[in-house]
Amino acid sequence: MGARITGTGSCLPQRRVSNADLATVVDTSDAWIVKRTGIRTRFLLSEGETPSDLGVVACQRALETAGRRPADVDLLLVATTFPDMICPGTSPFVAQGLGMRGAPFFDITAGCTGFVYALAVAEAYIQAELGERVLVLGFEALSRVTDWSDRRTCVLFGDGAGATLLERGGDGQGILGISLRGDPDKALLLHMPAGGTRRPASHDTVEGREHFLRMEGSGVFRSAVPLMREAMDNALLAAHLEREAVDWIIPHQANVRIIDAFADRLTLPRERVIVNVDRVANTSAASIPIALDEAVRDGRIRAGHVVVLTAFGAGVTYGAAVIRM
Repeated sequence: MGARITGTGSCLPQRRVSNADLATVVDTSDAWIVKRTGIRTRFLLSEGETPSDLGVVACQRALETAGRRPADVDLLLVATTFPDMICPGTSPFVAQGLGMRGAPFFDITAGCTGFVYALAVAEAYIQAELGERVLVLGFEALSRVTDWSDRRTCVLFGDGAGATLLERGGDGQGILGISLRGDPDKALLLHMPAGGTRRPASHDTVEGREHFLRMEGSGVFRSAVPLMREAMDNALLAAHLEREAVDWIIPHQANVRIIDAFADRLTLPRERVIVNVDRVANTSAASIPIALDEAVRDGRIRAGHVVVLTAFGAGVTYGAAVIRM
């Protein structure tokens, strides 16, 4: 028996920031941002808000949808690139907020592909009969590591959290195939130069603004499209399915140009590709579960639909999962 998704949930901060709002703090415009990214708004944490609180709410909503309680969870996985603290991470704070006691938890760091990686770990955990139910959270607070003086990157990101509950069972449902890959030669396409043990925080790193996320945009674009397609095809091969069997594709919501280029290389109708990056921006590891939850709740994704999740992220990591809802 495999692992099936029985509940989804998501949470965005209350503070909505438009492109016009950004134009008041950095040299940019709504037209410039929309043309290059397709993004029109994003949701950002306010000063003083605790990032992991978003994850707690997303998890609560996923559990409510599944008719489960925190006490029913056998493992909590949190996919995030930038945790609440370098040590102990984010997962203990989410577990604490949920009121979990005794069940294991840990963080997974795989960039924007983190949620797909976490799904693979969750399925393996269930298949190994180590637990019946795994709560998987994709969470990011990118506004806290964004250089708001750099218009090339600050327009791209938003904060948010999305969660799914996976449970044992579901003949013919659940995760049908997964492909996880990596390309370490591209490790610095997306990175934060300082703050880790390789380059600890110092006066020089702070003055050099090395504690903000940096990205090589053209390199990301050239790599993301073919690698997400490769991951998708490999996952479909593992699931013994053709592209024509797919009802919906949810790619990582990096920007509209990448999503459009990805869709152009597929033989499926563009209408089958779910997009919300225009409203919520790039939320990294949270982007796929947020889009999944929205599509489930508005009725686009229904029981029996075959859904492909595919992503590309820092590391470089890339991967895909084929799921029958």
